[in-house]
Amino acid sequence: MSSKTPVLTDKAPKPLPGIYSQAIIANGVVYCSGAVGLDPATGQLVDGDVKARTVRDQETPIDPIQSANTSTIQQHQCIKNLTHILEEAGTNIDKVVKVNVFLSNMDDFADMNSVYVQYWGDVKPCRT
Repeated sequence: MSSKTPVLTDKAPKPLPGIYSQAIIANGVVYCSGAVGLDPATGQLVDGDVKARTVRDQETPIDPIQSANTSTIQQHQCIKNLTHILEEAGTNIDKVVKVNVFLSNMDDFADMNSVYVQYWGDVKPCRT
């Protein structure tokens, strides 16, 4: 039987205790739980749009004119959270092979894509 190692970092929103892990390492593969645009310090969705919630660096303020859409700000934060979890697991975002994207509003699809393409190199992960 293979072993499972939970991954936990304070740099991403905490999982619900006893319910799920931020990620699990099993047989050398990292499986991440869903990530949302929550600020790990406050536990609240970051202000702004889908782009910002997908990944926001707390040290680098977002230009409110560029990020007037709430879904964009959330998208940036989401990818930032995922990046921290992957780093805690000993890997990085460049090694991701599959991404599932869930949007509450399909009107955010183009904004989400404009943020998404910033985080992977020439070989993008498979995506649903």
